[in-house]
Amino acid sequence: MSKINKLGYKIAVSGVVVVLLWIGFFKFTPSEAVGIKPYVENHFLMSWMYKVLSVQIVSNIIGLFEIIVGIGLIWSLFKPQVGKIFGWAAVVIFGTTLSFLLTTPGINKIIDGVPTTDFFVLKDIMALGISLMVVYNETGLVEK
Repeated sequence: MSKINKLGYKIAVSGVVVVLLWIGFFKFTPSEAVGIKPYVENHFLMSWMYKVLSVQIVSNIIGLFEIIVGIGLIWSLFKPQVGKIFGWAAVVIFGTTLSFLLTTPGINKIIDGVPTTDFFVLKDIMALGISLMVVYNETGLVEK
């Protein structure tokens, strides 16, 4: 891999890490816990959580998972074999978030004739691609 490709990869993975850590820590706030509720409660794989846990605990669990995966992606820059695990975990996170486009009522709308959505979800298209790159990276990107 060329030096410019390694730099681009490091920047891309770092961007995903920043997003996961930032959003993961934000999940521990009451505002974000309430904010994600419409997405989680309408998702066929996640709605059960509110039957056994509080809104805040569900958000905390999701946030903790995001933080752990973010840390794992940092680790993958030093140990590419770790990327197989945490890359797939990130694929689950971003694939799930993208699936909200199909499961959340009212998320897709037409405004002034233009199809729109909750655009924060769309960032996960790039993050999903970067996560797959982490899974299939075979070489360490940090020089020894």
